[in-house]
Formats: sequence, structure tokens, C-alpha cells
Amino acid sequence: MGLDSVILAIIIGTLAAIVYSLRVLVLMERRIAKIDLNLERIVLKIAREEIKIEEDEKRIESMLRKKRR
Repeated sequence: MGLDSVILAIIIGTLAAIVYSLRVLVLMERRIAKIDLNLERIVLKIAREEIKIEEDEKRIESMLRKKRR
């Protein structure tokens, strides 16, 4: 009877460790997904700003060409 309860305790402990590990993995995956989403937002903002800068640069260059003529 004593050996059976030890084996059962080991099995239950192992299952509990597996469940806890899976919980940690799910939490980490959620954090990584949030980080990924935030990085994507930042990249989109930078891309928009870069497009604005390029448009301004073209506008200024065309103005300078007109003044040189």
C-alpha cells in the first residue's frame, strides 16, 4: 500500500508540473503576441512618417527646381 501511494503521488506531481508548464507557455505566448502587435504598430507608424518625409522631400526638390529656372 505504501509503494502504491508513492507512485500515485509521483504521477500526480508530474501531471501538475506539466499543467503548470503549459500554463506558463500560454502566458509567454500571449506576451510575445502583444509584443509582436506593438512592434507592428510601431513599424506602421514609422512607415507612414517615412512616406510623409519622402513626399515633403519631393515637394521641396520641385520647388527648388522651379526657383533655379
